[in-house]
Amino acid sequence: MACSAYHSKPKGNTVNPARSRIRVFWDEENDVYVPILAGEHTPVECNSRYIVTINDKEYGECSFCRSSCPSRDLFKEPDSGIALKCDVCGEPMPDGGPMCVQWCANGALTYAPQRTEQIELPEEEVEEEVEEL
Repeated sequence: MACSAYHSKPKGNTVNPARSRIRVFWDEENDVYVPILAGEHTPVECNSRYIVTINDKEYGECSFCRSSCPSRDLFKEPDSGIALKCDVCGEPMPDGGPMCVQWCANGALTYAPQRTEQIELPEEEVEEEVEEL
């Protein structure tokens, strides 16, 4: 709801979960939350149609897909059908991170910026890793 409200015009004017750029599934058996962020639009359907079973509940593989495609309505504007993509609440990002993280009551979401620095391992650790492969 926080995502859809943040991206409404004017901001905070409308709350419509269909306009959200994130879906969160809960794996009850493992007590794990699985966030799915809206990704790239694809103009064609995929050929994969696997079923994932979590705690005796079946999910189509599309449930965990980030793409907006012709075979489903997720991650599309409900009125226009335009594909949505997570923009991490724009540039610059709000203080405190994306709105979904700030408003998540369960603490299931965290924001960790992508690591950009290179990490160098001591030579002996590099050699050990190569031998294990």
